[in-house]
Amino acid sequence: MEIKPKILLIYTGGTIGMRRDAGGTLVPFDFSAMYEEIPSLRRLEVDIEVLTMTPIDSSNVMPSRWVELAEIIRDNYARFDGFVVLHGTDTMSYTAAALSFMLENLAKPVILTGSQIPMGILRTDGRENLITALEIAGAQRDGRPIISEVALYFQNRLFRGNRTTKRSAEELSAFYSYNYPPLAEVGVNISYNHTAISKPTEYSDNLQIATTLSDGVVVIKLFPGISESILRAILSVEGLKGVVLETYGSGNAPTSEWFIKVLEEAINRGIIVINVTQCAGGSVAMDLYETGVGLRSIGVVSGHDMTTEAAVTKLMYLLGGNRPNEECRAALEYPIRGEFTPEGVA
Repeated sequence: MEIKPKILLIYTGGTIGMRRDAGGTLVPFDFSAMYEEIPSLRRLEVDIEVLTMTPIDSSNVMPSRWVELAEIIRDNYARFDGFVVLHGTDTMSYTAAALSFMLENLAKPVILTGSQIPMGILRTDGRENLITALEIAGAQRDGRPIISEVALYFQNRLFRGNRTTKRSAEELSAFYSYNYPPLAEVGVNISYNHTAISKPTEYSDNLQIATTLSDGVVVIKLFPGISESILRAILSVEGLKGVVLETYGSGNAPTSEWFIKVLEEAINRGIIVINVTQCAGGSVAMDLYETGVGLRSIGVVSGHDMTTEAAVTKLMYLLGGNRPNEECRAALEYPIRGEFTPEGVA
């Protein structure tokens, strides 16, 4: 008798976990009774176990929640073949990116999904998202999982988790990966893009996780009119260790003497500054224009085509590990979880 893959379904909160009671009020969905609520789940070729965390709105997610989630995956890693995390959409890309860095030798699927419409609403997108995420988490080829990384499934597409961003508050296709192709596209069949899927260096049930994330990280989005006093005040905050600088276009910023000087002073104090573009798609190219060259000359690190979500969580991960400053900078220049495309790679 063929043994079905075992999947741990972890419910953290979010729209997908809501249903209407007899009076029409939205109340939490009982995922422990999901076979009664969604009978079609019985037809999946996977065995499902449910673990419910204290449900919270994803707007309230903090790094401590990521640590709790990583610990759950680690503690159950040997017992299950894959994991599906149900999560609110507002911060799902941050959680997916954070987990991609924190799960240090992952060789099994961790699939995040959710919905734009509550599970208890007749035309919910949550039902399909849940069913397909479970099917993908259990998919195997030659006795190995097809997906062995942190990924995000939403509206017929599976993306690398640390490449995603939420692009719409209303469309069912709420997420997109602007700079990396889908890992899978779902139609009549699930079509996997095997060349885009990360391959583990080894398969082991001994998962290592990072449990310390730095809280000394800030995002600064440039805009016409940003003042020296405001920028200096932000960069002078006690405990600041890392800055994600959202610049214009391909990594451009003001060439004002004061602007370069304030950043240079911060970098000389040991603050790491990484440059990512405000544009949804495209990459930072700091050697292209004078403004980018100026940033590189004072030690600003190129974020290439990383999302802000990936840059923030990667900084939290690296700075939380008490690594020397230069080691953190070197790790930022290298895609440790496929979070950006190196220069010269199509």
